[in-house]
Amino acid sequence: MTSTQPLPFSSAEKLHYLSSNLRALLVWPVVLGALATALWSGAFWIMENEKRAISQRAFANASAQARAYAEQLDRIIGQIDYIMLSLKYHWQKSAGDVLLEEQVKQGLVPAAAGLSITIVDRRGMPVTSTLALGRNEASIRERDYFKSHRAKDQGLLFSKPIDGMRTKRPVLILSRRLDDAQGAFDGLIVVAIEPAYLTSIADYTGLGKGDFMGARRADGVFLAARMIGVEPTAGPVLMEDPVLPAPAGLEKMAGSRFVDGRTRYIGWHHARNYPMVGLVGLAEQNLMAAYEDRQHELQLIALAGSVLLLLVAGTGMGYSALRVLRREYAREVETAYRLATESAREGFYMLRPLYDRQRQIVDLLIEDCNERGAFYRGLPRAELLGKRLSATAPLLFQSHMLPACRVAMEKGFYEDEVHVPSHESRQPQWLQRRLERSGMGLAVTLRDITDAKLQQEAMHRLANADPVTMLPNRHWLMSHLPATLEQARGAGTLVAVLFVDLDDFKNVNDTLGHAAGDELLRAAALRFKALVRPGDSIARLGGDEFTIVLASAHSEEDVLHVAGRLIAALCDPFTIGGGTRHTVQASVGISLFPRDGNDGPTLLKHADIAMYAAKTGGKGNYCLYRRSLSDILLQRVTRQAELRHALEADQFELYYQPRVDVATGEMTSMEALVRWRHPQRGLIPPDDFISLAEENGLIVPLGEQVIAKACAQLALWRDAGLPVVPLSVNVSARQIDRASVSACLGGCMARHGIDPSQIEVEITESATVAQEGTAGAELAAIRALGVKLYVDDFGTGYSSLSQLKRLDMDGLKVDQSFTAQIANGPEDLAFFTAILAMAHAIGMRIVAEGVETAEQLHLLQQLQCDEAQGYYVSPPVPAEELAVLLTRRFLFPRT
Repeated sequence: MTSTQPLPFSSAEKLHYLSSNLRALLVWPVVLGALATALWSGAFWIMENEKRAISQRAFANASAQARAYAEQLDRIIGQIDYIMLSLKYHWQKSAGDVLLEEQVKQGLVPAAAGLSITIVDRRGMPVTSTLALGRNEASIRERDYFKSHRAKDQGLLFSKPIDGMRTKRPVLILSRRLDDAQGAFDGLIVVAIEPAYLTSIADYTGLGKGDFMGARRADGVFLAARMIGVEPTAGPVLMEDPVLPAPAGLEKMAGSRFVDGRTRYIGWHHARNYPMVGLVGLAEQNLMAAYEDRQHELQLIALAGSVLLLLVAGTGMGYSALRVLRREYAREVETAYRLATESAREGFYMLRPLYDRQRQIVDLLIEDCNERGAFYRGLPRAELLGKRLSATAPLLFQSHMLPACRVAMEKGFYEDEVHVPSHESRQPQWLQRRLERSGMGLAVTLRDITDAKLQQEAMHRLANADPVTMLPNRHWLMSHLPATLEQARGAGTLVAVLFVDLDDFKNVNDTLGHAAGDELLRAAALRFKALVRPGDSIARLGGDEFTIVLASAHSEEDVLHVAGRLIAALCDPFTIGGGTRHTVQASVGISLFPRDGNDGPTLLKHADIAMYAAKTGGKGNYCLYRRSLSDILLQRVTRQAELRHALEADQFELYYQPRVDVATGEMTSMEALVRWRHPQRGLIPPDDFISLAEENGLIVPLGEQVIAKACAQLALWRDAGLPVVPLSVNVSARQIDRASVSACLGGCMARHGIDPSQIEVEITESATVAQEGTAGAELAAIRALGVKLYVDDFGTGYSSLSQLKRLDMDGLKVDQSFTAQIANGPEDLAFFTAILAMAHAIGMRIVAEGVETAEQLHLLQQLQCDEAQGYYVSPPVPAEELAVLLTRRFLFPRT
């Protein structure tokens, strides 16, 4: 109220008041000085205390919001870092076979606005990205963070904000180094985060105009900020942005430190795991608006009191008016408070403690509350007022309410989060509870954070669950395993880690598609879960790999029994892919704690090594870890490195084996066969390295080298005037899956001027089994070049002649195992005859592989087989010897 408002008294009332208070008027001149001094001292004391309380609340609010924002930054960066670590693992395990575009489609990598993920190779060129890559992508090799990672593994590196190469807008760069199998630098995983993404995750509830929330690096580099009531800024809010002195703190900063000149209360908090700082600024102008009104009011009251004391004639009236004004003011304040609290989103309670004889709080009386506070309790407000708190919630009072109230009364403040169970029609809730001592009582604020809690729990489940099988994932396992080992260490018990890999699982994806593969994974997971005992756990690491931790095993024999049951559980066929029955086996590697390792990563590594030994030993089996297995794995890694170096050093050369017409002996074609010219071990046959190249993905670049060498050699023979015949090259199922054969073959044919009739392609039988996807399209693309297609080693896979007819194959090369048996008896001869008859019926040529005797050749002539190939005709020979055979033309050996 201001002093210009009229007082609600008549003249008669004023006279009556003066006459009834005459003695009091005479007292005023005596006590004038003391009362005036007391009045002004009290006013200044109240103003100072209220200002201090506002500052304290501002600091508490800034600190809480900065801490919450820092935790949000820590969680979001942690989730991004987990994705980067997962991508790094898959990149290195698959030798760079990672497609972010496919990961986004599968929901494994987020495609959020303001956030992009890109993998670059060792030259700084983008390889794959959550953004669409263009043809003319620029290299980032000159960027500082690229140079830092290339020089040394920096872990997760936070770079200063720079202009994005695509958006041209400032972005924060997070990066991790990629290494190849030898530990050499192989590129980076780069995450670009726009500033708006960092500010979009913050909770701006309770902030007013001019308040801001921002993010910085720990070294003071500004990242992002958002100020309430103004357009988003691209620069820092602070004019100076120094390194903050402590991990968390509070400070009142003058307006000269800010771009808008406003003084603010600043709170900051460092993220727990990453060099990020959450920063919150509350404008003093907003906080002090109510205080200034109150200050003005107190000054007016003190001034009015002083004037009234000085005015002897009006002392009684002024004093009475002041009491009326104060009484009316108190009523208006109470009314305003009631209106404000009833419309607020928070629940409010005013509690008065009740003590026993030892001055221990034993209960609390509800003196006041608003409607939302009553709603949280599940009772009408009228029923709560005047009741004891213990009577409103007897079950939670002793365990949750009373201890919190005692702490708040003792320390002045208490804050926590509580779960409120369902009550009649009310659903369970999560409430943020703030208790603050107010005089002799407690002011309680309750805020509903149920939605935020549910979202947090959902994010936790997402971060720890495998999306295909809903089993716990690797992240969960790595956090769960240390606790299990620590418990076993204290109890002196055994823990077994079983690394389970489904054998030949890739065949399911290749033949039936990834949807059927996921269905098989889920079915296998259900069978495994049925075998896991209470106290044990199972997780899916990725792909077709599962890990089972046996914490309840009593002996090694008990562990082996469980491993045998796991393998046996897969014996019954799975019905997948719309009714297809499919059987898979499992290879199980076992490591034991504490014998084989004292920590989770070591036990997992040793179980993985043992699993590989089980797989190479025949699959569908289990193997316990032994130290010698690590040496075997090291030898294999060394062989892989040698094979990769051989590709780079061009140590492969081609030998050529003729195919002849069975009836005439004339050379009709030849097959290019690759050999490895090792500098120490000499000439290595393909059986010693092709399977290894298939496993680690090197078969793709090796196949491209074979095609290039074969086309170049054809051109040399042609230019030398030799009567060349068609040359066939072998391609694997992985090359077909990559859809790289047609492009490579077309480029080499064009470069050397090779006619399509001079090139044939032999594909393994497994590559023809796929009914859809890239395999069928790639085979069609090869045929579109005019190149003939042959199925190699027919009879060893799962294809049918009708399927080969649908794929428009030109011929079959019957596996040498069938050729070797045709002279064994009538049944083997009849089987070969059936293959010939069906193939000829659908217009395919037949090539018999592995002809080694004159008797076999004579039988093939009787069966009217089209072509023959084998050592009886000619072994594989180098290019210079093949030139002689081209001139000779007819190759049947003389008998």
